[in-house]
Amino acid sequence: MEIPVPRIPLGDWVEVALDWILAVLGGFFTFIRTILVQAYELLLWLLTTPEWWIVTLVLAALGWWLRSWQLALGTVIGFVIIVGVNQWSNAMSTLALVTIATLIAVIFAIPLGILAAKSQTASKVLRPLMDFIQTMPPMVYLIPALVIFRVGVVPGMVATVIFAMAPGVRFTELGIRGVDREVVEAGKAFGSPPGKILRQIQLPLAMPTIMAGVNQIIMLSLSMVVIAGMVGAGGLGGEVVASLNRINAGLGFESGLAVVILAMYLDRLTSMQSKANLH
Repeated sequence: MEIPVPRIPLGDWVEVALDWILAVLGGFFTFIRTILVQAYELLLWLLTTPEWWIVTLVLAALGWWLRSWQLALGTVIGFVIIVGVNQWSNAMSTLALVTIATLIAVIFAIPLGILAAKSQTASKVLRPLMDFIQTMPPMVYLIPALVIFRVGVVPGMVATVIFAMAPGVRFTELGIRGVDREVVEAGKAFGSPPGKILRQIQLPLAMPTIMAGVNQIIMLSLSMVVIAGMVGAGGLGGEVVASLNRINAGLGFESGLAVVILAMYLDRLTSMQSKANLH
């Protein structure tokens, strides 16, 4: 015998909640949208106004300074390939979006990870929330973001931040909890307050793990560029979407290759930091 289950109007509740948020906080979200657009346009201007070879040399020098000449050489070769397939402006647009989204995600993730490491109650609340954020299909985030922030780069950026911040929270909590208790107790024995112990003992020792979380945030942000391109974010994601609509395999491969080159550069740049801190 089939037992009837009444339908839960969850979707209706979500729509009502969105309408209420827009009615009450519409001005606030417009302000946030303006700030994000201006930050994106400023960074994009910095990346696209100079000649491509100047930006390439600056990013290669950064790779050499932080890691090795091999990364610098690989950066030059990779970015020359991006220019060669005529994807430079799209790549810089994607780099600007990923950079801002990563910074915002880190700003939220690290304090939340510290809170989770310090409070068992906060950890119990944040853990299922991060599970929910990370397992929900990313395209679902685009719908409310699109309703609130309208078409453009901002909804893609907001959806990227939400989707990518979970590993930052997890790795920060893991890193701080993994600090040797004896070292922390030694700090307490010398009369150091909790804030000083956090700044001078726990965070430096946990930095390799925290940087691994930042690395994951960057990789997840790059994985969102195609989805963000579906709501008008442009960049390489917009090119991949355009290639899909036109069934243009060549364009799809070129833009996808540019995404891979950016991912490899950013991965080496941030994974290096975790190795450097280990030594």
